[in-house]
Amino acid sequence: MSDGQTARISLWSGPRNVSTALMYAFRSRSDTTVVDEPLLGHYLRVTGVDQPARDEVLATFDLDGDRVVREQLLGPCPTPVLFAKNMAHHLVDLDDDFLDEVRNVVLTRDPRHMLPSLVQGIPDPQLFETGLPGQVALVRRELAAGRTPVVVETATLLADPPGVLAEVCRRCDIPWDPAMLSWEAGPKPEDGPWGDFWYGSVRASTGFGPPRTSTRPVPDHLEDLLAACVDLHDEVTAHAIDPAGA
Repeated sequence: MSDGQTARISLWSGPRNVSTALMYAFRSRSDTTVVDEPLLGHYLRVTGVDQPARDEVLATFDLDGDRVVREQLLGPCPTPVLFAKNMAHHLVDLDDDFLDEVRNVVLTRDPRHMLPSLVQGIPDPQLFETGLPGQVALVRRELAAGRTPVVVETATLLADPPGVLAEVCRRCDIPWDPAMLSWEAGPKPEDGPWGDFWYGSVRASTGFGPPRTSTRPVPDHLEDLLAACVDLHDEVTAHAIDPAGA
């Protein structure tokens, strides 16, 4: 913790990993403030990547990543818990020392199910856009610092929301709150401007649904990308929370 009072939880997800549902779960807590992808503007400025709502994000978000870290991730918070939903690939061209001052949680999903969903919005994704290289780097960094990585696999979370969430709370030194298991349907004030493009299903939900699998195949031209993703995913999930063994 950076100030001795606020528990600062930084989620480092990949795209299409139910990260918004996890943000809604934390939003349901009475002691938590949530922030939706505060580093996206910095990421878009640095990389030049084109994606939904890019122009609006560049016009309305703080594009200085180091300032975002100081003010939004480490700055004053009105509640005992801050939950920042971040994408692992947004951690680019930044001084990463701040990772020692937050509680890092990695959320990952089997690329055989993630990629068919991702290509609906990004038809030809690059490896870094899956977030998996960034997640591997985060896991390795936690291990090198002598910390046990907090890794959540999407399928395990959806199969046992109370078991996984209770263990995440324990590892983040915050009390478990059953309110995290449900939320009201509809958009949330904290949703980023890209929500109209990506958040349709989660906005229609009132809680975690069953594990998600994709019946769509990975396009043939992405077979090499899939193979690379599987290897990275395997390294990350070697440290995933298992409620039965936690």
